[in-house]
Amino acid sequence: MASQSSLYVFTAFLAAIIGSSTAHQFVVGGKSGWIINPSENYNHWAERTRFQVNDTLVFKYKNKEDNVLIVNRRDYDSCNINNPIEKIDGGHSVFKFYRSGPFYFISGHNDNCQKGQKLIIVVLAVRTKYPPPPSFPHHAPAPSGGETTTPAPAPADEGGDQTSSPAPATRGGDDSRPVPATISVPPAHKSAASGVSGRQWVVVMWMIISIINVY
Repeated sequence: MASQSSLYVFTAFLAAIIGSSTAHQFVVGGKSGWIINPSENYNHWAERTRFQVNDTLVFKYKNKEDNVLIVNRRDYDSCNINNPIEKIDGGHSVFKFYRSGPFYFISGHNDNCQKGQKLIIVVLAVRTKYPPPPSFPHHAPAPSGGETTTPAPAPADEGGDQTSSPAPATRGGDDSRPVPATISVPPAHKSAASGVSGRQWVVVMWMIISIINVY
């Protein structure tokens, strides 16, 4: 939350800087200046122009022959020059819009206001666009009921036997190399008859030799 608040404050501050750097200056009445009968009605000119906070108006007129009064709506309508909010003069008056909303200007010289030397400016409201909050990834919910999916067992060989290879044996704790398992093969069965027959042949041969020696 603190980081988001700091981001919003920084964005508003940046918008204020950008707004002030892009402020415009408008000359009231154009080349004619602040006079009784301008080439274009002041309010018609103001209606087709967009004014923002920090923009400035420049009033050009002959020094000591005219001035500019900032008044309220009632004094604007009645051309009352005796109760101005602010008075600016000097022949080259500059007024900066410090807020949004309407501003009322009239001439403070004799009956110039009655002759149409008056102006209404409506300054647009400041609209700061804040960046959208960052979005976080949504995790898929776990399956309800605590059910878990287990893999299906491997199919058995034909005949129903499942043959699994024996795990390789390992040597002592220091040697991690696998040692192949020792498979004991039973010795081939020797024929008992063949052993006995051989012994009997020895006895028979010894008896034959003995008989021959006797005769």
